[in-house]
Amino acid sequence: MGARRTLTRTRRLVVKVGSGLITVPGQGPDGRRIAALAADIASVVAGRREVALVTSGAIVTGMARLGLPARPRSIPEKQAAAAVGQSALMWHYEHAFKKHGLHVGQVLLTDQDISDRSRYLNARNTLLTLLSFGVVPIVNENDTVAVDEIKLGDNDNLAALVAHLIDADLLVLLTDVDGLYTADPRRDPTARRVETVEAITEDIQRLVYDGTAGVSVGGMSTKLEAAQKAVASGIAMVIASGREPGVLGRLLGGEALGTYFQPRGDRLAARKRWIAFAVPPQGCLTVDAGAKKALTERGKSLLPSGLVGVTGEFQAGDVVSLGEVGSGEFARGLVNYDATELRKLRGVKTAEIEKTLGYKGVGEVIHRDNLVVL
Repeated sequence: MGARRTLTRTRRLVVKVGSGLITVPGQGPDGRRIAALAADIASVVAGRREVALVTSGAIVTGMARLGLPARPRSIPEKQAAAAVGQSALMWHYEHAFKKHGLHVGQVLLTDQDISDRSRYLNARNTLLTLLSFGVVPIVNENDTVAVDEIKLGDNDNLAALVAHLIDADLLVLLTDVDGLYTADPRRDPTARRVETVEAITEDIQRLVYDGTAGVSVGGMSTKLEAAQKAVASGIAMVIASGREPGVLGRLLGGEALGTYFQPRGDRLAARKRWIAFAVPPQGCLTVDAGAKKALTERGKSLLPSGLVGVTGEFQAGDVVSLGEVGSGEFARGLVNYDATELRKLRGVKTAEIEKTLGYKGVGEVIHRDNLVVL
């Protein structure tokens, strides 16, 4: 409970809401639910807090406008539905927030906007500027052009990345259940809610079920993935019911609603958050036990002498994952050499790099400033 009370000190938060909470199948946006959400967010903003909203619902809204009886299967049809639905959905949000004297700004992101460093910083600057103007940014994946995003349909992870972008203190995922349960509460009457998760252990991961139903695309598994991204970066997260009246204001007032995920104590710097979570690794480096210990316990850089194996094809400057022989990933970092060079440098001492490659290179495979231990 002590950890949850820190939510009263939240100054900036990201709220994610799914399609099932703000739309009605076959009809489109639910004006009543959007109005309630806007009122809740407006009360939070009135308390001198900043809020960014990540919303689903564009495709479902477009389906209703186009009279489509079932969710489209082809990518062009989904993109067309999103194009039609996006403007209608934003109209509802603009109308709802205007009643509280708040402006909204639409921000559409793709995977490239997150993984490319310059575009990432541009998106960050735009979002922070909107917040400084007192505007509520309304963020969604750019479903009209982003093929992969439509396949995944995962705004939970997008919300975690937006929390990284704006240095949020808190991420709130609003869903149709009031937290993480020991089983699916809609099927198992003995299921009980987990109030606080201090660490995402294997036991917690075993609780996850995919509660996908109706128009909601994301399941509890993606919410746990979002939690891992948030808490590892020092950002608290809550999964709570979006049907609970005034849920945001009550959470920030210290009420124990939903499931609270406690963040780790040290907050990752923005650059390291980008390395760890925003960029898909382009390859994998396998290191020996001594190198892993040096990286994880002593904060050292990765040297060629500790490198055992190289998997994949990548260029210098790409993000790669690191794993120990016989175990899984434990870190990620920006590599100083390409895959071909590193295959030559496996086990080589730093003093022998120039002799091995035929030209002088840097001493570290990955410098500690560009390395994130997960």
